[in-house]
Amino acid sequence: MAIVSIDQNSGFCFGVTRAITKAEQELRAGELSCLGDIVHNGQECARLEQMGLQTIDYDDLRTLHHAKVLLRAHGEPPSTYWIARQRGIEIVDATCPVVKKLQDRIRTCYEAHKNDSPLPPQIVIYGKPGHAEVVGLQGQTHDTAIVIESIEQLGKIDFRRPVYIFSQTTKSVEGFQALVEAIRHRVAQSGSAVAVEAHDTICRNVANRVAKIQEFARSNDIVVFVGGAKSSNARVLYNHCLEANPRTVFISSPEELEKMTDLQSEACHPRTRIGVCGATSTPQWLMEKVKNKIESWNTVLKQ
Repeated sequence: MAIVSIDQNSGFCFGVTRAITKAEQELRAGELSCLGDIVHNGQECARLEQMGLQTIDYDDLRTLHHAKVLLRAHGEPPSTYWIARQRGIEIVDATCPVVKKLQDRIRTCYEAHKNDSPLPPQIVIYGKPGHAEVVGLQGQTHDTAIVIESIEQLGKIDFRRPVYIFSQTTKSVEGFQALVEAIRHRVAQSGSAVAVEAHDTICRNVANRVAKIQEFARSNDIVVFVGGAKSSNARVLYNHCLEANPRTVFISSPEELEKMTDLQSEACHPRTRIGVCGATSTPQWLMEKVKNKIESWNTVLKQ
């Protein structure tokens, strides 16, 4: 019989746990809507919908009157709060404190330097364009911040102007450092003496998971990574797992395991070590279901 274990460092980060706890508390008291998926995990969203949570979009928000709306951990731009005030909407703010602090830092930087002369500075955000957190961060600068996801996109920056760099909280530390180094190199090449000010705003609670999840992956013969299809964090961590253990598979639900006949055969071999892990948006209960599903194959095959 295979030995199946769950990575104790996987699962919801503090910000997501806090948002879901707030949603559950509010749902016990009455109706609640959430602006966007509360977490990038379809299974968890479905569980909360069964409790009564309604997921809405920005168009819906503009038509609501005197409703209660939860803002998820990713955070929102100032325009969302303005719309809520105009519509008499009660906001349940579940913005992650780490994200909230980052929003404040970017807004403060923008306000302090927006009128600098003769060359106005640029605020650069290392992040995924269109990601909910990044949209909220851009909003702190009236959408003037430049979003860059890779060194290949450095052409968006004018290297004759000062640069203030921040990062989406869930991006890679190594990626951020490489980007900062590349920007400083380009500024030096341009012959400009402008300032390049880097602010490492990556959440270490998330960043530190890379080393831990790779260690977990190496300690198992096979790894089953559980993550939402929409989660960028899931894809990043999955790739790190795959790097540490090529025998890593990605699933979003236990039902997907049914198609993996090779994995089922492996699960029947004694002493085969199968590790189950996930993203910061993966609930513990879902990883438990995956573990139970794998263990159930042994019972079926013994009959």
